[in-house]
Amino acid sequence: MASKLKPGVQTGTDYIALVDACKAGGYALPAVNVVNTDSINAVLEAAAKAKSDIIIQLSGGGAQFYAGKGIKDAEKAKVLGGISAAEHVHRVAEAYGICAVLHTDHANRALIPWVDALIDAGEERFKATGRALFSSHMLDLSEESLEDNISECERILKRLAPIGMSLEIELGVTGGEEDGVGKDLDEIDNDKLYTQPDEVLTAYRRLSPLGHFSVAAAFGNVHGVYKPGNVKLRPEILKASQEAVSSAEGTGNHPLHFVFHGGSGSEKAKIKEAVSYGVFKMNIDTDTQFAFAERVGSYVEEHARAFKYQIDPETDKPYKKQYDPRAWLRKGEEGIIDRLIIACDDLGSTGRSLAL
Repeated sequence: MASKLKPGVQTGTDYIALVDACKAGGYALPAVNVVNTDSINAVLEAAAKAKSDIIIQLSGGGAQFYAGKGIKDAEKAKVLGGISAAEHVHRVAEAYGICAVLHTDHANRALIPWVDALIDAGEERFKATGRALFSSHMLDLSEESLEDNISECERILKRLAPIGMSLEIELGVTGGEEDGVGKDLDEIDNDKLYTQPDEVLTAYRRLSPLGHFSVAAAFGNVHGVYKPGNVKLRPEILKASQEAVSSAEGTGNHPLHFVFHGGSGSEKAKIKEAVSYGVFKMNIDTDTQFAFAERVGSYVEEHARAFKYQIDPETDKPYKKQYDPRAWLRKGEEGIIDRLIIACDDLGSTGRSLAL
């Protein structure tokens, strides 16, 4: 039985213990992109209701939105938003009684300065508190050469390991676009949608001596919701990669920590198969965005006049309670919560929180 952990944000050996528990238990955690306190709080509430641990992650654009679009310096806003969002989670996550992981998502070559700046902030926080700002960061250099990809990952992991952080890398190209990073399917060579086991072995040999890392491997997965048959998910690629590393390096079963990108809209059977091959984390963004928007849209339709008039011109009825942002934002939060409870069930994480 896995060791219990203190509720709140997990870093260092506690984060590794959480990853190991997922793999040993045959389940994975939802990793949800957030953009503001509403989405963060909804994710935490969903985790608490499902009694599941959870991963909260920010893209560069999400971090910028968190700080506010009114900040003219976009790069500064991304850094400030990332720090502010992380500190918010550190402050409130423990109260929800579950373990939370803080992660950044899809940093391509242009976003490396953003990651470096967040590591600077993480180093400062580690010196002051003994805990880094984030649990892990991601580099998505899948469009670069394998050598350029791994070399930069080595540089970043050398910074992360001393402060108890992990690195997520991407090998192969996940189709579709995630907040401005990526390409449409028709722009990608089909073979690049499937990670090659020899690439994974090369990454393992160079990164595992440096610190803890995970791999977002491409097995036909695509960001966004796509029509069935548009791409073919092949989770067996994950199995082949695990076997390649295990055989070549003499490790135990499933030495790799895999991440499933483009999880929205995926078939339950394919999710279950991927988890069985060492996936501990599945990214969800499109589905939670829609869940939020659908509930807000329904509320606005139901109270249409409240979004046109402060006081009804025919009845003199005041509509303040209906257009109060707390009313319709809460509906959106409830949409996220309901969708994530389903995700926890699909991934097998319901009722399996390691929190004390």
